[in-house]
Order: sequence, then structure tokens, then C-alpha cells
Amino acid sequence: MSEETLRKELYAANENRAILYKLIFDAMVDEFGLEKAKEVMKKGIYKRGEQIGANFKQFAPADFSGLRDAFLGGIPDDTKMFAPTVTKCDAEGLDIEFDNCPLKNAWLKMGLSDEECATLCEVAGIIDFGTFEGAGFDFKMTALPEGSKEKCYLKIRSK
Repeated sequence: MSEETLRKELYAANENRAILYKLIFDAMVDEFGLEKAKEVMKKGIYKRGEQIGANFKQFAPADFSGLRDAFLGGIPDDTKMFAPTVTKCDAEGLDIEFDNCPLKNAWLKMGLSDEECATLCEVAGIIDFGTFEGAGFDFKMTALPEGSKEKCYLKIRSK
């Protein structure tokens, strides 16, 4: 199988993940209402993040270069899938800006509104909280530019 075929399959699998998130979330909203659906789905996604974070515990509390290399090394397609840019990596912390999100791309392709995308990004993005908090770091996620929905910006610090 060619590298190009594998790449297409990888991106298709992530698009499928986005579709599943949307369909499961919609079923939960129908059953429990919006806020309860967000709460329950976030719990499960956060727990998956904690599982991922176990791979990064060795870098806590302050090996930000090691964390950077390990985290970026796990981003598919040689980091192209999420197109991260490290904007800070020093003794104080690690900041990473993401120029792409295959989940959001899929939701936009499905015709979701900005509001629907923002809600699903809030729910799906909780995985990063689980990952970095579970690894023993303080974590914040913001949008860039501030207040927009264009890019995610991760800020990882020592606890």
C-alpha cells in the first residue's frame, strides 16, 4: 500500500471520528438535553485524554522540551494533520498553536454552523485537558485570535 493511500485512509478515519462524535452527541442531546450531553460526553473524552497523558507523565513537572518532542512526535502525518507551531518552549512552559483541525474540517464539510462547531470543539477539545492535566501539568486552551474560532492555542505549565 502506498504512502498516499495510507494518508487518505488516515484522514478518512479522522473524518469518521468527527462524524461519530456529532451523531453520538446529537443522540445524547435528544435524550438528555444539551448541557447534560456536553457533561457526559466530556467525561468520557477527558478519561481518554488521561490515558494518553500517561505517556507524558515522565516529563512533569517541567521538562517542556521533552514534552514538546513527545507530543509533537505523536501527531499524525508528520504533524501535518494538525499543523502545530510551537510559539514558546522554555523553563516556564510550552505553548502550541494549531493551524488545522481535521475534526472541525469534517464538521464544516457536514455544513454545521459556527455555533455547532464551537460546541463540538468544546466537547472534543476536552481530550487535551485530560491529556495534559492527567500527565501532571497545568493546562489552558484558548482560541486565536482571542475570541475567534479560527485556531486552538494550548498553554502548558507546571502545576
